[in-house]
Amino acid sequence: MLQFSLQENLLTAAPNDMMAQPVNVRTYNLQEIIRRILARNPGLGTSQLNASLEEFFEEVCIITDDGGAVNTPLFNTQPSISGVFDSATDNFDPKRHRVKTNLMLGTRLRKATTGIKVQKVQTADPAPFVLEVHDILSNTTNELLTPGGVVQLRGGRLKLVPDNPANGIFLIDEQMQAFKLGLSIENKPARLIAMLPADLRQGTFTLEVRTTLSASGKEGKTLKTGRFMKELTVAGQADVEN
Repeated sequence: MLQFSLQENLLTAAPNDMMAQPVNVRTYNLQEIIRRILARNPGLGTSQLNASLEEFFEEVCIITDDGGAVNTPLFNTQPSISGVFDSATDNFDPKRHRVKTNLMLGTRLRKATTGIKVQKVQTADPAPFVLEVHDILSNTTNELLTPGGVVQLRGGRLKLVPDNPANGIFLIDEQMQAFKLGLSIENKPARLIAMLPADLRQGTFTLEVRTTLSASGKEGKTLKTGRFMKELTVAGQADVEN
């Protein structure tokens, strides 16, 4: 059951427009998924299942690294190249062009998505929400993050309590490790600007805003989390120079 609450829609001009914000969404990492599979199939071995999944992940990466496309019931991938080529004789230049992997839902995951049941809930103190993540150095939106650069977030209820270390902008990697961003250059309800760690490794991350500030503007005891729903990729040097 997907729970959601209604919050003001900052993307439209109408003052009464609302938007749905998923709440209480639980995230499952790989080990939790494996435990669920084993609970449903007690005859399977943990090491065998781990090894099989690792082989699958490795083979998908090998195919992707070779420029291939992957088509599975869960997801489909397709390589693409971004950037402008000056003429028909122009060649690929890492400073101007970038290879991307586009990810789409497969047939089984798409079917599962259509079957999600929803429930509207009331939240006494709504959580922050992120609508846009803009990386200043690469000049990209909702796509890249540049180590040592500056990121700008737009949304609602984003303001942080600076003296509370639990507050901040966090990047969550694929192993569910959280990395807190540095100094907040701007700290407003609709916009945050902060420094990205210079030693942030390349990879795919999920961004979260965590704040104890209540809707009334006072600091509360409850830590509220708003998660940006699109994954972000930490850029390499070629992406920054592009």
